[in-house]
Amino acid sequence: MILTKCSARLATLSSPVTKCATISILTQNDYPITSINKNTRHNQLAPGRFFNSLNCSTPYNLCFLRHGQSTWNRDNRFIGWTDTPLTEDGVLEARVAGQILARSGMLFDEVHTSLLRRSIRTTNLVLMEIGQEYIPVYKHYRLNERNYGALTGKHKKEVVKQFGVEQVKQWRRSFDTPPPQQDEDHPYWPGLDPRYHEMLHKIPKSESLKDTIARSSVYWDKTIAPELHKGKTLLIVGHENNLRSMIMRLEGISKEDVINLSLPRAVPLAYRLDKNLKPLPRPDGKLDEATGFLRGEWLGGDETVAEILSRDDKQVYDTSIEQNLETGSERKTWKNWMEFAIGKPNSEMKANSAHQNNDKGHKAAA
Repeated sequence: MILTKCSARLATLSSPVTKCATISILTQNDYPITSINKNTRHNQLAPGRFFNSLNCSTPYNLCFLRHGQSTWNRDNRFIGWTDTPLTEDGVLEARVAGQILARSGMLFDEVHTSLLRRSIRTTNLVLMEIGQEYIPVYKHYRLNERNYGALTGKHKKEVVKQFGVEQVKQWRRSFDTPPPQQDEDHPYWPGLDPRYHEMLHKIPKSESLKDTIARSSVYWDKTIAPELHKGKTLLIVGHENNLRSMIMRLEGISKEDVINLSLPRAVPLAYRLDKNLKPLPRPDGKLDEATGFLRGEWLGGDETVAEILSRDDKQVYDTSIEQNLETGSERKTWKNWMEFAIGKPNSEMKANSAHQNNDKGHKAAA
């Protein structure tokens, strides 16, 4: 067990800012447990929040979180804008993410997420775990996952068998190669969903990462960046490719390298930023070991993230593996252990969406 202490004074901004709390951080198995001096005054730029192990070195803090497992993650299908709900494992993943954040001591002023329920429910579960259900949650279609076009609903490994690994990697991870377009008579055309009826002309028929960046950058520039400049600490709960689009821009990852950037579900990625909203170095001065690109900190640990990403890669591309790695014996062992560690979900956490039956119909149609 490693014991460190942090004590810092924040730079003076437009209004007075008090000293960072003196904090003891006990780190064991990559899970920081933070003890905050509750007599320390609040940061006047963001009332109601104490500085902590992540907040004390800069007033500009941001955390990205991908949603928990949804039904189509479990079934290894391309999801896009299809509104698939969390599975019971997804609920557990979201709760574990909340526990990790609670132990980090990172508190938030507001949350930004998509219009899709797998992210919305993840947000709600995380806020329950960290005891911050009271903070504002903003939802916007610009934070939706990329539209996977005609691939939506198809089994990923079957698509790999049909088109080859390299083609599917281009569709999934390249900068400017979109999947084939989705026609409006496609069974999963988003225009059939009433939440988009007032914006049918804005629904993409397919998106590359370049297209997704164009969509998310508007929200970043008009909403995220101004709130960060006010000294607010933000949580962005989203989807892999939409988060990739923001992280690519934040980190300055090249168009050629971004094909190698993948993100795990439900592992918080925390950033300290400078006044220009550029990432500050990690405390160890290195890039993360899981992806090799990032100055953000995986609060679940780099090694854990690397293992998840390796599994996810095999789940899609390794056609020699017939077993569904999302539902195998190791997955069940993990679920049993997590339920033992943090308790089984109560009725509020476990409640199915009112549209759960619609998803079952989607699955059958796929």
